[in-house]
Amino acid sequence: MLSLIIKKWVEPYMLLETIKEQSTTEEFTFDGTNKAVLKNHFLKQLRETKGFGLYMKNVNKFYIFDTNSNIKEIILKSFNLTDKDYEISEDENKAFNMIDSGEAEASILSY
Repeated sequence: MLSLIIKKWVEPYMLLETIKEQSTTEEFTFDGTNKAVLKNHFLKQLRETKGFGLYMKNVNKFYIFDTNSNIKEIILKSFNLTDKDYEISEDENKAFNMIDSGEAEASILSY
């Protein structure tokens, strides 16, 4: 899995709406009791759709998007992100852990 981990603060709903303009969306809303189950379902769906996912800080949802657009470039340009504002990682857990620990604002995930 490849993740674009955004460390700079961005308005979550602006990020979401920017991406929604480019694709169709499926949402998975979770709470403390079903987060692990829905995360596994989200990752399975993400593998099968070949789209990309979004996980954001303080938003109890996983999102899957189906698009042909280059989302990384759209996000980098739309939010004026520089190299220090984001990180690319192949570690699936890092994308989630950095959000959950407050070290990052959002992760865009793809297979």
